[in-house]
Amino acid sequence: MKTRILFVCLGNICRSPAAEEIFRTQVARQALSDSIEADSAGTYSGHAGNLPDPRMRRAAARRGYELTHRARPLHEADFERFDRIVVMDDNNYETAHRLAPSREKAGKNFSLEFCRHSPQWDHVPDPYYEGHEGFELVLDLLEDACEGLLNDLKNPTRS
Repeated sequence: MKTRILFVCLGNICRSPAAEEIFRTQVARQALSDSIEADSAGTYSGHAGNLPDPRMRRAAARRGYELTHRARPLHEADFERFDRIVVMDDNNYETAHRLAPSREKAGKNFSLEFCRHSPQWDHVPDPYYEGHEGFELVLDLLEDACEGLLNDLKNPTRS
């Protein structure tokens, strides 16, 4: 049975599709694609069907990631389908929590608690209104957090 991870940000055009592809790449490098899968969604549906922001696609491509995900909104059914829902910041955490069909399902929400090399960051900032450096910071944080998440899945220490 596959472990399913859903990454969530606001519009599903910057942070969460980048997290999805970074995580998917890390999973593939460790030959775990048969047991772990990833997807992404947004708490805002205004970008549904769009490719990720061109600035994020360019920044990710410089690191070898191809972002082809089409934006989609977070749905109540996602709480049934996914084992973990990893949100990028507190606002999206609260929105996802409210969308959950039950308290038990809301317990699948996780914030960015997997950063190991950048512990001062407890969220992934939205780079949408930032310059090039904002997108690079997001990718740095996501590479760190996705590595930490993958290690957590391989070696669970949660109670």
